Amino acid sequence: MRIHLTSVFVDDQEKALRFYTDVLGFVKKTEVPIGKDRWLTVVSPEAPDGTELLLEPDGHPAVKPYKTALVRDGIPATSFAVDDVPAEFERLRALGVRFTQEPTEMGPVTTAVLDDTCGNLIQIVHSK
Repeated sequence: MRIHLTSVFVDDQEKALRFYTDVLGFVKKTEVPIGKDRWLTVVSPEAPDGTELLLEPDGHPAVKPYKTALVRDGIPATSFAVDDVPAEFERLRALGVRFTQEPTEMGPVTTAVLDDTCGNLIQIVHSK
């Protein structure tokens, strides 16, 4: 068994697509219109056939209170692996990305947490 698809709830799919591709560096994999929304996925350019991230509309009534609570408590919606958290932090900060946690060593991992501009906190992490 493998993880095929995971999702992050976004408040605006077009804004999310721009952020996740132009800023974070993912590439668009799938875009299928579904009513007023889209089945819209991105993947890592290093693994184009790997796990897809669905940029899922946050229209369900349960989603906004859930997202608000996570952000209020500083809990990331998901985590992305990078090769070097401090370097990625500097690259993204130079692009104007807002971080809620600067690079922090936590035993065998280093993490940082960023605001994805779409209502989520996202953790970046690398292991030593």
